[in-house]
Amino acid sequence: MRLNDKQLAQYHEDGFLLVESALDQQEVEQLRASFQRDCETPGPHLVAEEDGSQVRAVYASHQRQPEFSGLVRDPRVLVPVQQLLTEDVYVYQFKINAKPAFGGERWSWHQDYLAWRIADNLPAPRQVNIGVFLDDVTEFNGPVIFLPGSHRNGLVHEGRTEQAKSEQHLDPDDIALSAEQLAEHVDRRGMVSPKGPAGSIVFFSPEIVHGSAPNMSPFPRRLLIATYNDVANLPSWPGEPRPDYVVCRDTEPLRPLAESFLTGQVSA
Repeated sequence: MRLNDKQLAQYHEDGFLLVESALDQQEVEQLRASFQRDCETPGPHLVAEEDGSQVRAVYASHQRQPEFSGLVRDPRVLVPVQQLLTEDVYVYQFKINAKPAFGGERWSWHQDYLAWRIADNLPAPRQVNIGVFLDDVTEFNGPVIFLPGSHRNGLVHEGRTEQAKSEQHLDPDDIALSAEQLAEHVDRRGMVSPKGPAGSIVFFSPEIVHGSAPNMSPFPRRLLIATYNDVANLPSWPGEPRPDYVVCRDTEPLRPLAESFLTGQVSA
């Protein structure tokens, strides 16, 4: 899959681009099953909701589950990333945000690049995020909300709160926008929440302001987010490197598979 000129222009203008139904239903089912297996694998890659009852996020599944390892190399994902960024990219971070029915909590308004600059001294916002819908996304189950064009204004603020919310990752609450900052950005171009069937993919900038509300519906909303970084833009950790389940160590450039891994035509 290659993006056309209109799609490329839309991404650069708005800071995000939705491609509906890029993966088929069978492929989505395979990814859901892989996600469930990873949730049942004990380890520090699992981040729980505050009450500890359910999984909030899972990191680095592509290091344990072959379906996700194939997905990050799938040409329907990797080729558009290379168009938007550069030919030589690697997976910098991989996580799946899980919002179970009636239980998924909000994610505060934030910019991803600020977290990575604070935690890893990542030199520049030379990344592209891809968000794969593992469930149908509607207005009711806590979709990600973007502030169009906010990626073109640079970082909204510096630093983080003194008290870290989580020891496992830099939580969006630690770098959340203030109400005044949010209102200023929304006043410019409003808010948009991309919605669509499972298998859709949203490409989005590391600098776009985004967040999400709780899942108020009886339907889950699981979102796979893989972040690709330019191999010429490697992090330099200020202290001890973050754990492998947060930041990926393999910085070798990825190449698209000849065929999609998810079709079963390519082995792990």
